[in-house]
Amino acid sequence: MDAAELKELIRAEGLRLGFAEVRFTGAEDVSGAGPALAAFLAEGRHGEMGWMETTSDRRSSPTAQWPQAVSVIMVGENYGPGEVTPLPPDRANISVYARGKDYHDVVKKRLKQFGRWLVETHGGDARSFVDTAPVMEKPLAARAGLGWQGRHSNLVSRRFGSWLFLGGLFTTLELPPDAAENDHCGSCNACEIACPTGALADGRIEPRLCISYLTIEHKGDIDEELLPKFGNRIYGCDDCLAICPWNKFGKPTTEPAFLPRVELLAPRLTELAALDDANFRSLFSGSPIKRIGRDRFIRNVLIAIGNSGRQDWLAIAQGLQSDPSPVVSKMADWAARRLGA
Repeated sequence: MDAAELKELIRAEGLRLGFAEVRFTGAEDVSGAGPALAAFLAEGRHGEMGWMETTSDRRSSPTAQWPQAVSVIMVGENYGPGEVTPLPPDRANISVYARGKDYHDVVKKRLKQFGRWLVETHGGDARSFVDTAPVMEKPLAARAGLGWQGRHSNLVSRRFGSWLFLGGLFTTLELPPDAAENDHCGSCNACEIACPTGALADGRIEPRLCISYLTIEHKGDIDEELLPKFGNRIYGCDDCLAICPWNKFGKPTTEPAFLPRVELLAPRLTELAALDDANFRSLFSGSPIKRIGRDRFIRNVLIAIGNSGRQDWLAIAQGLQSDPSPVVSKMADWAARRLGA
């Protein structure tokens, strides 16, 4: 069997296991990715994501991560939601990707199964990664032909639009690469226009203005000038993804793990604000939301409460002003001032 035939057998197995896309590229550095990362870090745009800086030497090079790597098998998982519609201000808007099970667990489990099959059937060695590993998966995915990095900085696929989870396998097998995907954004800047806080401009993202970064990665206080722009978004923001014209070619996911839990489709802000730590952990067991912890989560809920315009909710904000968590109590002060005004 030659390498091209082997590659197609591997692709077929990945699709059989349930991946939506399986593409191949080499393990050499992606041209320009290392310098782009260095510039990003030098400008401080990583904010509190210190792990990007501490792992930058490995992040910019697949072989720095694993010297034995020869090829990279990139996979995509469709989590398309179908239509994304706004929610009324008394409901919490949670990012589409976080409404189902934690995709890290789902994709990692499937990749490990894929890797075991590869080694046991065709030899060599393999290591799997999802986006928790120090790997620049978006440039690798673009070079493998899964899509291209759009102006919103995420991958865009001609088949699935902006709704793809990424993962991959490093392997010691030498496999012919697939053709890279060209950039098809053209002059479209709909995602930049849609961004509520102006975090996107000229094909670049400023994470320190991004609602997804601020509600998920940022641990402390948030600039009060930005808070009214959050609306009812309490975990992430999909505006730049949802507006992408390429989504018209996508299809809603059929993967059960990525389907939304009913209780996370449009949860009531008043009920979320009442969660203590134990109830928070119980509600978000198996969800990516659990990792930010109760205090940051309630901070985000209070932003939405403050933006609701519901003066009858003033007592909810006032009740959390004495919360033991400083990040909660300070946001409760802001929400109470905003509702009181």
